[in-house]
Amino acid sequence: MSNVGKVAKVMTAAPVGYDGQLVEVECDMKAGLPSLQIVGLGSKAIDEAKERVRSAIANSRLDFPAKKFVINLAPAELPKDGSHYDLAIAIAILTASGQLKPYEVKDTVFAGELGLDGRLRPIRGVISIAEVARDTGYTTLILPAENAHQAELVDGITIIPVRTLQELFLHLKNEISVAPYVTSAQPEHTKDNSSDRGPLLDDVLGQEQAKRALIIAAAGHHNILLTGSPGAGKTMLARVLPNLLPSLTARERIAVTKLHSLSGDAISATADTRPFRAPHHTSSRIALVGGGNPPKPGDISLAHHGVLFLDEIPEYPRASLESLRQPLEDRLVSISRAAGHAVYPANFMLVATMNPCPCGFYGDDKRECTCTSLQIQKYQQRLSGPLLDRIDLVVSVGRIDNDTLASHKANDYLQHQKAQKSIVQALNTQLNRYNSSVNNNIYNSDLSSKEVAKQITLDAPVRELLGQATDRLGLSARGYFKIVKVAQTIADLEGADTITPSHVAEALQYRLVPT
Repeated sequence: MSNVGKVAKVMTAAPVGYDGQLVEVECDMKAGLPSLQIVGLGSKAIDEAKERVRSAIANSRLDFPAKKFVINLAPAELPKDGSHYDLAIAIAILTASGQLKPYEVKDTVFAGELGLDGRLRPIRGVISIAEVARDTGYTTLILPAENAHQAELVDGITIIPVRTLQELFLHLKNEISVAPYVTSAQPEHTKDNSSDRGPLLDDVLGQEQAKRALIIAAAGHHNILLTGSPGAGKTMLARVLPNLLPSLTARERIAVTKLHSLSGDAISATADTRPFRAPHHTSSRIALVGGGNPPKPGDISLAHHGVLFLDEIPEYPRASLESLRQPLEDRLVSISRAAGHAVYPANFMLVATMNPCPCGFYGDDKRECTCTSLQIQKYQQRLSGPLLDRIDLVVSVGRIDNDTLASHKANDYLQHQKAQKSIVQALNTQLNRYNSSVNNNIYNSDLSSKEVAKQITLDAPVRELLGQATDRLGLSARGYFKIVKVAQTIADLEGADTITPSHVAEALQYRLVPT
């Protein structure tokens, strides 16, 4: 194989942002001092693959010839990072040295990290790799066995799970047969997780207005801010929200699993429930939004199709909060770094909490506030107008009286079940109205101003009420359309065909920021 033109070629794939790109691993074996050189704009992890691959081949009872090997990862201009290139490099060397034939690796994509003993270790980004392989016409993907459960979410490609390089070599030589991965009769995602499901609506005592706002938020995928004194139940209410949402659809499950795999959070498990991300207020802007070298998804993308919870939102750095403005509007985040450009989806529901003042008791009827007017003003101004304008519902959460606390009984969760049923009905109404089989799950909160005018009918009394509210409250254009979208969600919850003034009046209650 050392003659000119006889270069072994093996296919793998590189996750690039949310998507991926096919990578061709070329191997040239020639006479010269024994060496292994890898070119093609690889990272430190790829440079270290030389020693992993050499030891893995030798310890798998295969031959690593004393020749000069040059490995090229094409396209060479694409920056490459990760240990998943190990397997493709090893197969390319075995093919170049004649131990494998080109037809034995044809129509197959290889990806996996090699241990020194030849074992295959799980990698991140397998769904991206599987989608690239399928979309470029390859029929088979060979992966570490621990990654197979994730990869099988991608239809249209055969997944071969292998545990060692030696097992793979014997499979390619047809000396043994490794069966394609088939989902077990009871996959992991069907396990009962009721013990850690979190609080439900009936677990919250009182707070009927806040509960109503949560139901509206869940029914239209609206952002919500809960404000009130410490101990009023704001955090508990926020943790109820993901339990009000319906289960992940098949398409959503793939997207959530893919993002968590790309980040390295979960490289073998699949997503079972909607994400609930609660980053601490000391988290960096990169951790929240995404980035790094190479770029990775942040908490706002890991909350995709779920909930992003910011507890005591004024305590977060202002730069971090302002970086949420574009993702809240566009439902995606674009990250540009010197090492490359990446775009990740970020279609999350924002639920935030805050105290009314630094001490937390401004407006409380039981404890006196010790803050000055200037301190209260500065505290509330930590949330900029443009950010507040992107929050659909603002709810004041009051203190629960002692009689309500004393009347606590065992829950039958009928309120939660009733709320879930109405939320599902409202969501289905939206999916049918916006033809989401084509448009990929459009909800009321996703509508642009142009789509609001096209999809939502407002009669004369409703328009008159909206005009009066806009003038009196000084609402922006964005605030105006958010009231219309919340009113439409309220109408959907009630099964109404059109928006009425009562729907608008209720929506207006949630636009008044408590002071």
